[in-house]
Amino acid sequence: MKSVLEAVIPADHTATITKVENGAMSGTGRKLPRNYDVMHLALRLACVSASLAAVVVMTTAKEKSTISLYGFDLPVYSKWSFSDSFDYLVGASAAAAVHSLIQLLMTSKMLLRKSSAISSRKHAWLLFAGDQVFAFVMMSAGSAASGVTNLNRTGIKHSSLPNFCKPLHSFCDRVAVSIGFAFFSCFLCAMSVVLDVVWLSEY
Repeated sequence: MKSVLEAVIPADHTATITKVENGAMSGTGRKLPRNYDVMHLALRLACVSASLAAVVVMTTAKEKSTISLYGFDLPVYSKWSFSDSFDYLVGASAAAAVHSLIQLLMTSKMLLRKSSAISSRKHAWLLFAGDQVFAFVMMSAGSAASGVTNLNRTGIKHSSLPNFCKPLHSFCDRVAVSIGFAFFSCFLCAMSVVLDVVWLSEY
């Protein structure tokens, strides 16, 4: 039987078929363009930058001023750590930055070796899960911080609670910028999820 197969299929064609079969079994039969890996790297770098910016801007948000209440001028002082929602945003942004930095270093190492940014399906599933988690976490943190900021800007209707952002405009502006970076980081994590799905669909 072996001699008959060898006679029908030349040795060089047999080797080619074996290579194709092995490639299909190992999941390396198809390969995404190099642009995919570059985009993966760029998203990680942008996510690290946005998350760190959210942390830095928020942790520098503090201001002293005075506010008029019932005809009295009262001193006011605001700092980001006074709000649990702002604490949550700082913690979530820091965690997202660490996650993205680790993936950035791993991706850079793989690209320097001229291999794919994602090494296996198991790696891709881990990235898919991690990126989804941090996308939702950043959305949650940004939303929680937005609620507090909106309250500071509008006050409470039908009460004497004033608009604290008038005397503390610098503080509120910094918080708003930090929230913007947090939502941008959420968007970048979501884009990373899309790239993870593309990889899984191709392999």
